[in-house]
Amino acid sequence: MASFPPLRNDLILRTARGETTDRTPVWMMRQAGRYLPEYREIREEHDFFEVVETPELAAEVTIQPVERFPLDAAILFCDIMVVPEAMGLTVKMVSGQGPTFPRPLTTPDEMERLVEPDIDAALGHVFEALTTTRKQLNGRVPLIGFAGAPWTLMAYMVEGSGSKSYRAARRWLYRYPEASKALLQRTTDVIVDYLIGQVEAGAQMLQVFDSWAGLHSPERFRTFCLPYLGEIAARVKDVHPEVPLVVFAKGAYHAVDALADTDYDVLSLDRKMAPSAAQGVAAIRMAAMPTVIMLFKMRLRTGFMTPEIIFLVSELTLRNSSAVFRPR
Repeated sequence: MASFPPLRNDLILRTARGETTDRTPVWMMRQAGRYLPEYREIREEHDFFEVVETPELAAEVTIQPVERFPLDAAILFCDIMVVPEAMGLTVKMVSGQGPTFPRPLTTPDEMERLVEPDIDAALGHVFEALTTTRKQLNGRVPLIGFAGAPWTLMAYMVEGSGSKSYRAARRWLYRYPEASKALLQRTTDVIVDYLIGQVEAGAQMLQVFDSWAGLHSPERFRTFCLPYLGEIAARVKDVHPEVPLVVFAKGAYHAVDALADTDYDVLSLDRKMAPSAAQGVAAIRMAAMPTVIMLFKMRLRTGFMTPEIIFLVSELTLRNSSAVFRPR
């Protein structure tokens, strides 16, 4: 593991550990992006995946929002699709459509196209970007790494692109339940190695995104999401127990208590679930885990709001989302 400058702002890490802090840490899920003119300048010369795959550019874009705003963390500029790419699938970023797979997995037989990647070789550019970013941050704030969850990645790999319903991916679960579990397990194994590699490259906190968890019924979530999310947390914690883990299962409101029974330290809630609603559910399960902190993301319709209204909405959100639980 590389040597890094000492950390000067560890607020978000202390909060994730359940320690009492004087304020709520602030960071944005998509800190780097089109709202920044400096990011748009880079994108005029480089396409999306070129930025992701060039460590110097990824580091520069990651740090841009930290230079502009008093944030408490940096999150690596990357994409969850690097894992399917590492497993042998081609991914293209299509303007207005997002990630697209020219040859999705249409039947279980096509799983033969998948490879068991050499993580360092296939994803070395991500690790190099993390190390470069961590050094350039010079201890200002912690660096967050991330990965997509197995089901969310499978949804893209089978569907071929983004979708509101992911009918093809869900049909897979019904038609080929055992093949689906095999695909989810193979993806889980890659994700675990990838996240461990991120920590060793410089990530100080990790988030797992299950963006399409809300497509499942509670029963299907327990079958096709929860076991793999739990396995990821357990295996990463077994190697790096000191690193806080965040899980974001978008739309899976029924799963808060089940997720609180896993080894994740932080539950990230989407904007449709009030922190107060989750607090009572998760608190029941607290004896099984060290800490649960619920992060609530707000969506501001800034084009329709004055700065004063934005401030008031932000303040209200912070007040309503300061729910930190400790065991016993």
